[in-house]
Amino acid sequence: MFNSFGNIFRLTSFGESHGKGVGGVIDGFPSGITIDEEFVQQELNRRRPGQSILTTARKEADKVEFLSGIFEGKSTGCPIGFIVWNENQHSNDYNNLKEVYRPSHADYTYKVKYGIRDHRGGGRSSARETISRVVAGALAKLALRQLGISITAYTSQVGAIKLESTYSDYDLDLIETNDVRCPDPEKAKEMADLIYKVKGEGDTIGGTLTCVIKGCPIGLGQPVFGKLHAALGNAMLSINAAKAFEYGEGFKGLKMKGSEQNDVFYNNNGRIETHTNHSGGIQGGISNGQDIYFRVVFKPIATLLMEQETVNIDGVDTTLKARGRHDACVLPRAVPIVEAMAAMTILDYYLLDKTTQL
Repeated sequence: MFNSFGNIFRLTSFGESHGKGVGGVIDGFPSGITIDEEFVQQELNRRRPGQSILTTARKEADKVEFLSGIFEGKSTGCPIGFIVWNENQHSNDYNNLKEVYRPSHADYTYKVKYGIRDHRGGGRSSARETISRVVAGALAKLALRQLGISITAYTSQVGAIKLESTYSDYDLDLIETNDVRCPDPEKAKEMADLIYKVKGEGDTIGGTLTCVIKGCPIGLGQPVFGKLHAALGNAMLSINAAKAFEYGEGFKGLKMKGSEQNDVFYNNNGRIETHTNHSGGIQGGISNGQDIYFRVVFKPIATLLMEQETVNIDGVDTTLKARGRHDACVLPRAVPIVEAMAAMTILDYYLLDKTTQL
């Protein structure tokens, strides 16, 4: 249950970290969209492990294989099936986890809920599940590209090191020029040094990703239970290790008066616009045509390569030191995942909006 995401544009994903593969089926994708498979693969390459010294050493090609729904390079409107085969599992690295629960991981809750758990890499709770999201998100990006909508995410904070300015003050073309995926080269180096230091200690660290959506039309979202920002929050908080979501000024707005935070309307040569965008491109749950921007907080990854106190499956106190290949910081590889979830949400709500008026 609950392995599907979306309303009209809908992804159903399957697979586990150490199973045969991870894949999905996409329903509701519009027909006639040119499918650039090279672009889809590039998006997967941004997510895959082993891409730098800052990420897990697991080596996976993560080559996507499309099974249906594409003919002569275009979407047919039929379900798009795809799979990415797992090729580099080291399941024996997890044998010492079979009888114990990792602190702050899904081990305990999964075992209580289902009565069984796959201890090899976390099974369905592994971040490897996000492969399906990135594939579906890449396809959504291709559709949104035809509508002039772009989505860009970047690392804005690692630990205490953070960017102080807004997205508009940075050259977002610099995001892919460093391993951290941060548009400020100097801050990126500081972040990378911190991640590398923490990794050497067998520890992990978290931070924040910022995402901006440009070109979104006015009118996406519903005024009550289908608010666009609520949909984006739901999408982001479904990502592994995501702990918080804020859009627009968010918590920063608590320090502002209403007179300072209100986005004042004006007539810009016949077009109604606002002087500011403290609302983050969404008002009353509906997109207003301005840039949509939000932030997602990710916790330090729960699996540590250092000794921790815990209990075994019988509730007996014990200690655990995990083995295997793990990220010290999820942020660099989470950038394409955040973009993917945003793309799926925006495309789904664009299609929903087409049902509003005859």
